[in-house]
Amino acid sequence: MTSTLPRRIARIRPLEPQSPDEQFFAANDAAEFESAAGRHWTLIDTPFPGSRANAASPARPGWETGSTVDQDAFIFLAPSVPANVLGMAHNTGQPGRDLPPQAFHKAATSVIGPDEAILLSPNVGHVDPEAELTVVVGRTARALTMETARSAILGFTIGNDVSARDLQKTDELWISAKSQDTFTPAGPWIVTGLDDSDLAIGIVHNGKELRPASSAELGWKVDEIMVYLTSFMTLHPGDLVLTGFPAECARILPGDVVECRVEGIGALRNPVEAAGWEDPAA
Repeated sequence: MTSTLPRRIARIRPLEPQSPDEQFFAANDAAEFESAAGRHWTLIDTPFPGSRANAASPARPGWETGSTVDQDAFIFLAPSVPANVLGMAHNTGQPGRDLPPQAFHKAATSVIGPDEAILLSPNVGHVDPEAELTVVVGRTARALTMETARSAILGFTIGNDVSARDLQKTDELWISAKSQDTFTPAGPWIVTGLDDSDLAIGIVHNGKELRPASSAELGWKVDEIMVYLTSFMTLHPGDLVLTGFPAECARILPGDVVECRVEGIGALRNPVEAAGWEDPAA
């Protein structure tokens, strides 16, 4: 496929004064993400028109559309507020392609942003992270074809399909294994105009780089996944589609730090902590 110059789009929250309900959208066109220009973002209108969940907060002084904000002045949030989060099962190489495509649903409430903690319950058992190239849906889409699939994609981000392996064995639908709170870190931003055909994907676990792989090793490719999903459901602006994990992973425990990397996008870092859940109504 032909790519255009990449653009980063992020959902962000000001640091001072910080309101837990605020969200703004910003864009950066710098080719070098770590350059000085890469740290100066321009506020934009929401890239998800028609999505109430992804509407920007009312402007505050210095935070109007068109304003420039420095990266030190905000935190990155998960790149969207999705209605649906979907993953692809057994989607590695020819063995995955030899099977019919199969999706699983992850709870939208499992999504967290960069640097937020993955929380592990005491009896959750063996938990693995999975770094995945993740589609961010840009418009309402149903019955896509191979010719129209790309028109529904805003861009790509990094998703971490955190998975409780012991629960996968006992839960046929994988709900408890995949949908626990905090089990879908995503971010730190969306990259548009990205050629996704052969991108390196991997994990750094507590500073140790694990064996990477490539998006070329996915059994079912991005366009095919979008056609498959929209053959039976409607996708909405801001929805996330995790495409599969072909690389090496390692069990995570409280105290660990996991960093998921996708070439051309960057790195998604999250600490791991022990959960201490409380009833929010208590």
